[in-house]
Amino acid sequence: MSEASGVLAAVLSSGLGGTSIGATRYLVNAIDPLATGSFRFGIGFLLLLPAVLLQGAQWPRRPDWLNVAGLGVLYFALFPILFNASLIFTTAARGALALSTLPLLTMVVGAVLGSEALTVRKSIGVVIATLGVALALLSNLASAPPGAWRGDLLMIAAALCMALYSIWSKPFIARSGPISFTTGSMGVGAVCLVLISYWRGSFAPVAAFEVPQWLAAIYLGAFGSALTFYLWAFALARTTPTRVAISVTVNPITASLVGAALLDEPLSWNLVAGIVTVFAGIWIATTSGRPPAPATRLSRVPID
Repeated sequence: MSEASGVLAAVLSSGLGGTSIGATRYLVNAIDPLATGSFRFGIGFLLLLPAVLLQGAQWPRRPDWLNVAGLGVLYFALFPILFNASLIFTTAARGALALSTLPLLTMVVGAVLGSEALTVRKSIGVVIATLGVALALLSNLASAPPGAWRGDLLMIAAALCMALYSIWSKPFIARSGPISFTTGSMGVGAVCLVLISYWRGSFAPVAAFEVPQWLAAIYLGAFGSALTFYLWAFALARTTPTRVAISVTVNPITASLVGAALLDEPLSWNLVAGIVTVFAGIWIATTSGRPPAPATRLSRVPID
């Protein structure tokens, strides 16, 4: 049940992340990627902090803080800069496909670092889910602006940051809990982004913000940051990094469904086929494929 709850939390996290792509693309037209990340994670930190204080959750231990801060810079400072900058050069569809390399990167890096075993079933599931994303976005991949490859590479670099964070953060999440670890690391990343944005004058366009821009910023902070990354840490505490990472293939699917619901974009056959393929890949990668062994009288005897 713990493993299943982790996979479900990861899918919900990635689904929320998909809805955040539209808000991000809307904001990067008004302010630069640094300021967009500052709003997203600054608001997210301010929303998570009271929850940690009210719950009396345990903060990361003093010896862990240097590592927690480093992971915060990696994930909540460097990752959003690369992610937001990539959407300036490439389309949302191509960016979503590039980000969907995350489970493959997580699986390979985890195997190299010795943190997670590489299995045939998991590998097949990752490949099928990634192919499902490509199938769902088939009609949108052909059109791309000149130099879109730069945005694709930036998004793959962002996915690598996310993969390393997912692998390296597990022991710290286990010691302090998902909400306090996420709040601490997000706070460090948000401070870095705010300071750099202020130094570069990235907040100057905020004076011209109207209601739609503020709503997009608040949505990114509340749902695209606080809830999304709490669920991600919750999932990492309960299952393996690759099983969490494969859920990111839901991200572009959700973005496409939101576009169909709110923007009257048609639901094409390839999107429906891609949805089925993605969830088939997730099921293959996150299940063992073998029924549990029946309990015997010997297996039920407690061991001293």
